[in-house]
Amino acid sequence: MALGRPASPEDLALVRKLLAGDETAFTSLIEAYHGRLTRLALSFVKTQASAQEVVQETWVGVLSGLKRFEGRSSLKTWIFRILINRAKTRGVREARTVPFSALGDGDEAEPAVEPERFRANGGWAEPPHRWEDDTPEALLLRGEARQRLEQAITELPPRQRTVLVLRDLEGVSAEEVCNIMGIAETNQRVMLHRARSVLHRALESYLDEE
Repeated sequence: MALGRPASPEDLALVRKLLAGDETAFTSLIEAYHGRLTRLALSFVKTQASAQEVVQETWVGVLSGLKRFEGRSSLKTWIFRILINRAKTRGVREARTVPFSALGDGDEAEPAVEPERFRANGGWAEPPHRWEDDTPEALLLRGEARQRLEQAITELPPRQRTVLVLRDLEGVSAEEVCNIMGIAETNQRVMLHRARSVLHRALESYLDEE
């Protein structure tokens, strides 16, 4: 598996400041990543309190591991990988998830769209709802639609949920996601497609009820 992009000069400069005990640099790092780490942790654990504990453990891991940071990946990728390792352990302990290695083909087994939505000739039995002016961004502003999406994300298989959070909520590149999660690019693409399909269906259901 490719290691992805190496650390940038800015990453390396920041690491040097952190190793020198620069508190301002550490505060800036926390401000940049704490919320993002919390959202990612919530894809593994049940409660906000547990997520905050995972994030605190992650920061401890970051500080204790800085001397071993070799710059073979970006600092963001390295931090996210530490968080995921901590969160997986905590999630298993809470029976929230199982380790990635124990999931087997579970994420890949289900179809992206239900087969019954197609006719024998491959056409739609019932065409998808047209969003028209209801863009995803607009729908997210509606409280009920947002709740539907959040619930749909919570119910995703763990790896699909993590890929979706990293790609669509945190803006992490496909290459970085593969590096963080230790998966092939093809698997990343399939899991993201299936997760997005689930959210699309949740939005269709919401729109059909209006």
